[in-house]
Amino acid sequence: MTPACRSSATRAIDSSTLCARHQIPIIPIPGPSALLAALSASGLPNEEFLFVGFLPARTGERRRALERLRIEDRTLILYEAPHRVAETIADAREILGDRPACLAREVTKIHEEFRRATLSELSASLEEKPVRGEITLLIGAALPGQSTATGDTSQSLADRVDELIRQAKLDRKEALKLAAKERGLTRREAYSKIVASQEPAD
Repeated sequence: MTPACRSSATRAIDSSTLCARHQIPIIPIPGPSALLAALSASGLPNEEFLFVGFLPARTGERRRALERLRIEDRTLILYEAPHRVAETIADAREILGDRPACLAREVTKIHEEFRRATLSELSASLEEKPVRGEITLLIGAALPGQSTATGDTSQSLADRVDELIRQAKLDRKEALKLAAKERGLTRREAYSKIVASQEPAD
C-alpha cells in the first residue's frame, strides 16, 4: 500500500515537494478554507503566497488582472468556476509564462483530485478530461531563467510603461517594476534608461 503524506500549511515546503515529485499521495487535512488545504498539498512553494480569490469573469478584465500579477514571485492561489478554468489557465499561460501549477478539485471531499503540471500541460489535460466541482488553481513563480514577457521587445521602455499604466491599470511605480522585470533589468536601471532616452541629443 502506497504511504500517504499528511500535510499542513505550516509544514516546510520540502515534504510536500518531495512527496509530489515521488508520486506519493498527499492528503490535506480539512481546515477552515480550501485555499490552505490545497496549498499544503500542491507541491508548490508555500513560504509566501497571495490569495487572489476569483478573477474577473470578463476576458479583458481577467487579462488585466493577470498583467498586474506578473511581477509576483509568490505562489498565487485562485478560485475559479469549472466552466471558466480552461480560459483562465490559457490566459495565465500567455501572460505569466508556462509556470508550474496545480489544479485542485473538490479538496477534502470524496472526489478530491490534484493535477500538478505546468500551465500548458494543465491546458492539455483539461481538453482531454474537463473538471467539475469546486476548483482551486495554484500557480508557482516563474522558473529561473524563464521569461514572462509577452510584449514587443522592440518597444521602448517608456512606451511599455505607459502601455501597462493604460491597459493593466498599474500605477507608474508598478508599471516600471514590471517593464524592468520583462527586460531583465532592475527598476533603477530601467528608470535610468528612460531618463537617458528622454534627454535631448547634443
